[in-house]
Amino acid sequence: MIEQIAHLLEHETAGDPIKDLKWRRRATRKIAQQLRRLKIRVSASTVRRLLKQMGYSLRVNHKKLESGNKNPPPRRVRNQQFGYIERQRKQFLAQGNPIISIDAKKKEMIGNFKNPGTGWEKQPQLVMDHDFRSDAKGMAAPYGIYDPVRNQGFVVVGTSHETPAFAVDAVTLWWKSYGQRMYGRAKELLILADSGGGNSARSRGWPYHLQQKLVNPHRLTVTVSHYPPGASKWNPIEHRVFCQISKNWAGQPLKSFQTALNYIRTTTTLTGLKVRARLLRKKYEKGEKISAQKMKHLALSRHKTQPKWNYTLRPM
Repeated sequence: MIEQIAHLLEHETAGDPIKDLKWRRRATRKIAQQLRRLKIRVSASTVRRLLKQMGYSLRVNHKKLESGNKNPPPRRVRNQQFGYIERQRKQFLAQGNPIISIDAKKKEMIGNFKNPGTGWEKQPQLVMDHDFRSDAKGMAAPYGIYDPVRNQGFVVVGTSHETPAFAVDAVTLWWKSYGQRMYGRAKELLILADSGGGNSARSRGWPYHLQQKLVNPHRLTVTVSHYPPGASKWNPIEHRVFCQISKNWAGQPLKSFQTALNYIRTTTTLTGLKVRARLLRKKYEKGEKISAQKMKHLALSRHKTQPKWNYTLRPM
């Protein structure tokens, strides 16, 4: 019987569009019906038990494959960058200088909309039957800063676009509000960032605004190390802060910006994570152009190891 079940499931595990094979989830009841046509009388529960013996189970899609990067860096290059980031972290830790992990969380529509997940409620919350952008009170653009040494997060919830200027303003706000107080004697800062978004390794605006808003005014030497494209899941803020925030507000509609801020601020873990949050209503325009002439005036030095991903900005 197991051979017959395996044959029936062939097309479920390896569909072929040329042969017009259908991609679908075949229920145990349908498999039992097919077996009856083969003169094998069996119940759906027996089919379920046999499928488990064969190693089958109901599964969901897992986001594990990298996307959006048609030319990923070779494994050797990725491993070299991971090793360099680890050495940088150890060096800054030994010197007592701060390290932060930064990134932008996906945007969220603010309003009475369905939020994926479940929560303990006596009655289900009623939300809008469609997620129309026109019905939203606005779009929340959370940008996070995570201190892995102190296990503290700081999320700036923007209401505009995620631009390099916004990313730098968020980091600067963290430094002025908390970093400067906690690391008052520090003269250097290490930033671990992804290679895309507002803090893109290819962006001119990112280092330009860092120089103008953080490095020069606060006399702070800033070193940036980017994770290779497609490797954002290794960025500490992803699995230490953002996933915890998503769990905390799972199944809860973000009816207002204050609601979103409250859920972010009440995000904790057994390891002692604490998260602070601020709302930033400043408007940011996309497509800012930074000329090559302006870039020449930056006190930027690129490292010998993967210079496009590792560089230091010094006060001028």
